[in-house]
This record gives sequence, structure tokens and C-alpha cells, in this order.
Amino acid sequence: MKNLKLLTKKTCFTTRRTPACLLAIASLLNIATPSQAQPVTPPKAYTCYQTDKEINIDGRLNERAWKKATWTLSFEDIEGDKKPLPLQKTRVKMLWDKEYLYIAAEIDEEHIWAYQDKKDQIVYLENDFEVFIDPDGDTDNYYELEINALNNTFDLFLPRPYRKGGKAQLKWDIKNLKSAVSIDGTINNATDKDKRWTLEIAIPFESLSTENVKPLMPQHGSDWRINFSRVNWQHEVDQNGRYKRKRNPETGKVVPEYNWVWSPQGIINMHYPEYWGYLHFSTDKPGK
Repeated sequence: MKNLKLLTKKTCFTTRRTPACLLAIASLLNIATPSQAQPVTPPKAYTCYQTDKEINIDGRLNERAWKKATWTLSFEDIEGDKKPLPLQKTRVKMLWDKEYLYIAAEIDEEHIWAYQDKKDQIVYLENDFEVFIDPDGDTDNYYELEINALNNTFDLFLPRPYRKGGKAQLKWDIKNLKSAVSIDGTINNATDKDKRWTLEIAIPFESLSTENVKPLMPQHGSDWRINFSRVNWQHEVDQNGRYKRKRNPETGKVVPEYNWVWSPQGIINMHYPEYWGYLHFSTDKPGK
């Protein structure tokens, strides 16, 4: 049982990324595995309207099309109603044109911090915002993008989910990605309280492809699968005034992160594309 307890603790921290640990526990306890789980609510849906005006990616959302686009409902815990509502608000809106999928995220945060500033660092080891996209909705060949408040990115491609033997291709990049962050407050200053950071992204449809997977260009009426996740860590401040992830004083282990998402997964694992929300493309103009 000692080994089982250790495995359980490790799983609480890692199942979001490595479901193999959860499968091991399920085998020991003879309980249902995530493959038998179901989302706690029907996947959410968002109608993405087309803009015919240029969107300037500056993190400001000043364009008329953005002002007319509808915000999603506030994010929930990844497990849905099994857990309390998130401590801070997150919401998203989307637009598209013939070249790009545009995503805007408004992320309320009293303490905005991020130190990872090199491309493809493991961004989710600090607070971040994440995008998951499966253009054809078959649960294979999907894409992940993570961005922190410094506008540092980590992107990857998965030919299939981890539980089906998929291996993340970390060298894959979203070519010609555009992103920008604006901050209402100060970053990496633990002496004050902040309000929010706003993220603006333009993902080229042509870049959602690999040597073996052709890009899928949306049309009026196209449906994609998409979800968004916000990773938020409890923090503490060291003697130098730097933020760091909070540790349990009894165990010395990092306190598990919060996972707040648009469309709840029902389990602590984002890599179930069949549980993601639906993105409906419309050539109607925003506001109609």
C-alpha cells in the first residue's frame, strides 16, 4: 500500500500529461480507467463568425469585429461540477478569415508571473493558457499551443492521444503564428495586485499540418473540435521576491495545479479530443 500511496500522489500531479500512471492505479484498484469515463456535461459549442477586416495582433482587441464577437461562458474546472468553480475568471472569443483562426483570451489574475522566455520551454510548469485543436474531429492528428504572460510559446503535434501510443512531436512548430499579450498590472512584481492579462492569437490554417497531414481549410458550416485550458499554480515568493510554485510544507512536493477549461473534460486529462468543445464556422459577420 505504501507504493500505491506514492503512485497515487504522483498521479495527482501528472495524470494531466501522463495518463499511464492513472491506468496503473486503476489496475491495482480494479476501477474504471479514463477510457471508460464520460464528460460530465455535453461538450460546449461556439459559433465563429468571419471578419473581412484586418486584425492587428497586439493584445488589445480594439477592432470592431472583436467588439462584436461573443465571449464564451467563464471557464470551469476540468472535472466540471465535481470541483468548485475557478477562483479567477477566464473567457475566450474567436473570429476567422480565409487565412487565420483568431483567438482572444481574457485571463483575470491577481498575481501575473512568468519567467520562461525561451521557445518550447515547458510553459505549463508556470501559469499559462493552452489551445487544443482537432480540425477533422477524428481524435487523431491534433495540435496543442501553450502561451504564458511573457508571450513565450510551446507548441506540439500529436498523431494520436497518449493513451493510444501517441508521441508528442515537440519539434513541430506553428509556422507564421502571431500572438501578443497586454497586461493590466505588472508582471513578476509580488508587491502589488494585478487585474488581468489579455492574449491575442492568429493561427494560420495552412500551418495546422505536417509532412503527412494536409491542412484543413474551414468553410461555412465546418465543425472542428477545440478546447482551451488555463493552468494556474498556487504560488509563494522567495527571499529574492521571485514567484515560485507553492510546495506542501509537510511533503516538500509542489502543490498540484488548477486546471480551468472552457468545455469540461470530466477527468484531469486534456488529451481526450472526443470530449472537447465544438467550433462552428460561419461566414456571417460578427454581431449578426
